[in-house]
This record gives sequence, C-alpha cells and structure tokens, in this order.
Amino acid sequence: MNAPGRLDRAAFRAARAVARRRGARPALHPRGVMLAGSLVVPDHRFHWGVPWLDEPGSYRVTARWSRGAGLPSPLPDGLGLALRVEDAGGPDRPLELLLTSSGSGRLARHLPVPRTSVTSGPYSTLLSYVVGGGLGVVAAFPLPGPAGTPGRRAAVGSRPLAFRLGFGTDAGWWPLARLFLLHEETAPGPYAFDPYENFLPGFRPVDRLRSLRVAAYAGSRAGRCAG
Repeated sequence: MNAPGRLDRAAFRAARAVARRRGARPALHPRGVMLAGSLVVPDHRFHWGVPWLDEPGSYRVTARWSRGAGLPSPLPDGLGLALRVEDAGGPDRPLELLLTSSGSGRLARHLPVPRTSVTSGPYSTLLSYVVGGGLGVVAAFPLPGPAGTPGRRAAVGSRPLAFRLGFGTDAGWWPLARLFLLHEETAPGPYAFDPYENFLPGFRPVDRLRSLRVAAYAGSRAGRCAG
C-alpha cells in the first residue's frame, strides 16, 4: 500500500484538529437533518447501459441535509445532501451519493457554493462519475416548491420537496430521475454515507481525490475519539 501523500496527511490533521475542538461532533457536516423520501426512475427514451436506470421504478430514499462547515445560521455554508437509495442494485444493494451545493456550468458544477436556502440552487457530486459510457457529475436541481433551511419546515408542508436528478457532461445535462423528500425521519439510525463503498455497476465515482476524502473523514473520526 502506498504511503499517504502530503495532501492526505494535511487533510487528516486538519479534520482531526477541528473534530477535537467540537468534541463528539465530526469536523465535516457536524449537524444534519434526516429525511425520508423516494426516487422515481422514468422510462428513458435512450438506453444508459446501467440496469437501475434502464428499468422504470421507484425506490425508498433516506437523505441527510447538513451544513458542511457547521457555520451557524443564517451564515451561508456549503450545504450537503446525502442520499441512500435502497435496493437500487437489487435486494440489500443500496446506492449512496454525496452532493454539495454548487453551480451548474461546466466549471461551477465542480465547485462548492455556500448558500442559506436549501432550495435556491443545485447540488452536485463535485467529483466526476462514470455513468454508462459517459463521464460527468450527478446533480440534483430543486423543482418549484417551498424554500427554507434544513429542518421540518423545509420538508413537511402541502407538498414534498422535489428535485430533478441529472447527469452533466461536456455535451449538456441528461435526465436521470426525480427525487421527492417527504418528511423528517423520526428514527434515522446510525447512517454513514459512503459513495465509494455503495455504488452500482456502470454508475460509480472516479477514484480521483478519493484518498483525500478518506483521509479527511478518518481524521474527523480520530478527533472525535480523542475529544
């Protein structure tokens, strides 16, 4: 196994230091709201070559909204939207995605954009995904509906929060599915979202910067244990 690089070591130390100061809370996304919902895959006009995208269906979703740096509201922060799509690859084979508030242009879709409202703009994986034979990012675009901050008021009302999931490549945006967040989860359980562990054939994140993310989360866990 290769020794961790300089950036990985720096990310580990920085996340560990922040987590130590925060005690039991992690360095990244220290607070969040768990939500329940569904993801609906339509009958696409084209063939992705990805089993779960090529068959129309509906899947149960567990989601987590959080503020990336844990800055106090109403300060803008990089908002995180983590998704666990149950049984997307068959029984007990979930798909997990980590999305961050971002732009939608060719460059902006790879950059985090701090926001105050959870519905004022798109969320992107930031790092590239391989979907079928294409390379791009997966993003969630809010559809018209109530605005607000993470919490019960943002997700419970006359209608659920709805998002359009798309795949952004150099050729443009391609539709994937619709996401509906219905209500706050009353018993969220110990969810730890990991897109590198829970991906599907033909639908996976690239390995670029994977070690940096792993190092940061490892540092966060080490800091919490030492706090």
